[in-house]
Amino acid sequence: MRGLNIKYNRMGILVIIAIVFVVLMGIGSNLIDKQYEAVDKTDKTLIDVNIPEQSTARQIAKILLDHDLIHSEKAFLNYCKRTKNDAILKAGHYQFSRSQSVQEIVTDIAAGKIVTIAFTIPEGYTVKQIGELLVAKELFSEAEWQEAVSTEYSYDFLKYGYNDIKEPLEGFLFPDTYRIPDNITASALIELMLKNFQSVWEKDFAKMALDKDYNIFELVTIAAMIEKEAAVAKDRPTISGVIYNRLRINMPLQIDATVLYALGTHKDVVLNRDLTVNSPYNTYKYGGLPAGPIASPGKDSIKAALNPEKHNYLYYLAKGDGSHYFARTFDEHLRAKAKYID
Repeated sequence: MRGLNIKYNRMGILVIIAIVFVVLMGIGSNLIDKQYEAVDKTDKTLIDVNIPEQSTARQIAKILLDHDLIHSEKAFLNYCKRTKNDAILKAGHYQFSRSQSVQEIVTDIAAGKIVTIAFTIPEGYTVKQIGELLVAKELFSEAEWQEAVSTEYSYDFLKYGYNDIKEPLEGFLFPDTYRIPDNITASALIELMLKNFQSVWEKDFAKMALDKDYNIFELVTIAAMIEKEAAVAKDRPTISGVIYNRLRINMPLQIDATVLYALGTHKDVVLNRDLTVNSPYNTYKYGGLPAGPIASPGKDSIKAALNPEKHNYLYYLAKGDGSHYFARTFDEHLRAKAKYID
């Protein structure tokens, strides 16, 4: 009987040990799981986190721990290794809250979900206007923008410019809506705009330009004049036709927008004295195309420059409602001027 009791006592002890082990395992597992949970599920406050370039997973873990966004570096590193994200974590400016789990934070960093801002460059803006817009949005200082636009960029379409152009980048900072990192540099943004122009040109216009008598720089120069002159979309191809007709017979283009660009200011009415400004952009004073683009043209104006309407018009004037009156002769133009302007 005594041996039997000892046997049962041993079994009881083993059962107790097993139960304690299971309980301890459960507690341990629970503690481990908590290491991966949010630090505070109720705290939704966003915290700025900047992860430098070339940061390792261990360095990122320390940054997150310093911001009290994770329970421990070890838990972060273990999760990254287990999910094979440790080698694909991306640098940038992020915003996290203490209500996010390790899984959520790692997923965002691996996907590069950095803080971005969106802004739109309107069609017809000049380099100067684009800079003013970005400075007003406090993306850059004026000095940073000026340094960036003075930098040389390696794109074939920028090599056609002449020595006397005002802005080497004019016409090629493509008008579009951009979503960018909020800590982007001015030169990196310019690279993005130039790449956007190159992409649009190659996709939509490069083949169309092959049989033209003008190179890409000259075609963008024509498109920029169309952009600044045409307030109504349907007038773009017609204005383009006028430009080509005048170029064909060596007639001065006499486009007011080029004078305003030469003056560096905007006026509702161009005065006779303005027409004498000595500038290679002044198409009243100098024949042929101006020295370069006078603004950033949009797709429709580039398309019009590549597909001018075929007609015999040599003149046009604004009628006051945004549209233009087109004339074949100077006498017809004067009659239209008397009707719509004088």
